[in-house]
Amino acid sequence: MDTLIPVINKLQEIFGTVGAELVQLPQIVVVGSQSSGKSSVLESIMGRDFLPRGSGIVTRRPLILQLVNVASAEERKEAASGDTGAGHSHKRPATYPGISDEEWGTFLHCRSKIFTDFNQMRQEIESETERMSGTNKGISPEPIHLKIYSPSILNLTLVDLPGITKVPVGDQPHDIEQQIREMLGTYISNPNSLILAVTAANTDLATSEALKLARDVDPDGRRTLAVITKLDLMDAGTDAMDVLTGRVVPVKLGIIGVVNRSQHDINVNKSISDAIQDEQSFLQKKYPSLANRNGTKHLSKTLNRLLMHHIRDCLPELKTRVNVLTAQYQSMLNSYGHPIEDHNATLLQIITKFATEYCNTIEGTAKNIETSELCGGARICYIFHETFGRTLESIDPLTGLTTLDVLTAIRNATGPRPALFVPEVSFELLVKRQIKRLEEPGLRCVELVHEELQRIIQHCSTYNTQELLRFPKLHDAIVEVVTGLLRKRLPVTNEMVHNLVAIELAYINTKHPDFSDAAMVSASVNSSQSEVLQDGGRKWKGEKAEERSSEEKPRNAPSTAYSSPSRGPVVNLLDAPVPVSRRLSLREQRDCEVIQRLIKSYFLIVRKSIQDRRCSDRVR
Repeated sequence: MDTLIPVINKLQEIFGTVGAELVQLPQIVVVGSQSSGKSSVLESIMGRDFLPRGSGIVTRRPLILQLVNVASAEERKEAASGDTGAGHSHKRPATYPGISDEEWGTFLHCRSKIFTDFNQMRQEIESETERMSGTNKGISPEPIHLKIYSPSILNLTLVDLPGITKVPVGDQPHDIEQQIREMLGTYISNPNSLILAVTAANTDLATSEALKLARDVDPDGRRTLAVITKLDLMDAGTDAMDVLTGRVVPVKLGIIGVVNRSQHDINVNKSISDAIQDEQSFLQKKYPSLANRNGTKHLSKTLNRLLMHHIRDCLPELKTRVNVLTAQYQSMLNSYGHPIEDHNATLLQIITKFATEYCNTIEGTAKNIETSELCGGARICYIFHETFGRTLESIDPLTGLTTLDVLTAIRNATGPRPALFVPEVSFELLVKRQIKRLEEPGLRCVELVHEELQRIIQHCSTYNTQELLRFPKLHDAIVEVVTGLLRKRLPVTNEMVHNLVAIELAYINTKHPDFSDAAMVSASVNSSQSEVLQDGGRKWKGEKAEERSSEEKPRNAPSTAYSSPSRGPVVNLLDAPVPVSRRLSLREQRDCEVIQRLIKSYFLIVRKSIQDRRCSDRVR
């Protein structure tokens, strides 16, 4: 049975690394109010000063303390050679002044370092506490694992927890009491834990916070042991006889009284061995009938015996639980595949497989093809030929371009002199305005393709679950890199769309082979205008006479919209609008028709060119 506690210690270190919540291990949990003497009890059991001390709350993280007896030479050799069950070795330390080389300690968070100086061990506990809990007296549920080897101790596993406090002091969190109670409840609610409830003798046992917490989770008291400290500080004329015999509050595992060092003893560096001798003298003098059932030595032996028997009782269930977990994790391990021998080759293989799957999804040659919706290359093709193509075809070349716009552009292009033919500048001005409308559908097409390329990443991930389970962090890194690459190329692609439209706007190619309508329109216009010059003289004179008659108005006739009440008819040349209500002349109608036909013809050429370029870029 002596090997049971070391075995549990090994398991505790292992589960402390992989997850302590997986198995509820047998252990002794020390609870008590702040300054009730918990730390002094633990140091007395150990026989060394190694715990932090000070005012207020000192223990701010759970301390899992494993005491390993290395009394025999064979056991010392085994411990020093590294057979500790935690996967790390312990080299026997060199001799230090005043410290036996048979006593040393190790922390789970710094396995390679051996502590033979217990003052350094205390400093490490303080540093590790501040690292996780900060310096503001806050607490943390993350435990500190400390393993101490010594020939003068018994095998024990103890968990020292923060003392119960009522009122936050200094810069402690306002809910410090609730945090501590929740932490204590996590440990003492474990049915495999023995509860060591520490209470000071100079307080009323009926109001003990430690016993109250223990009774909440262990109402029958089957796993609670009470420790009464500070027996020497009781008021004169009183004793703890009724308390120690269980007549005040009965505890099934027993009640043990101890006398620890006072603060004065600590200040004068009184050794623990001397304190234990004084404790025995006090018990023999004050409680002679109970002296052999109290004291630190009896407490250590009792805890060792209770823990061994408790482990023995929990062992069948614990073994079953460990076997079930072993089978589960072995099955999970087997599902990951064979062990990796060449990490670089495996990494390259996984990345290549993802890239191949990505390309196959675009090309339509993937093993897992969707049947419920379009995806991959098929959806990209749909975006180009259906969504983008139909959007371009739905754009009317003359949408938003009224006859007034065309006529105004023609007149502005002629300047102060009337033109004999339709000015080419007006055509370029208006056609550029219409070509600019092709930019927005192109940008929207890029956005839709980018979204689909991102969806392909998730599609590839869905059908590579085996690799995802094995290397989830690698998968996340691959997704992040591919997503970042697509995001990086998005503005470049948008810039390409801008450039395609800008190229068309920069040069209007009236000599384009498909722009044959331009020559026909020009010939038709020239023929019509020649007829007007040769045969339309009479008609031209009639039009001029009509214009003159409309201008010759009586001097006293009502003024138009451009009249002034003081100076008579005045035309405001800067604000005079183009008359649109009147009927367009025959020539104006022909000029507008020519421009509109040219715009439509050239717009269709540019639209086809942009659509073809987008498709060819997709193929590349």
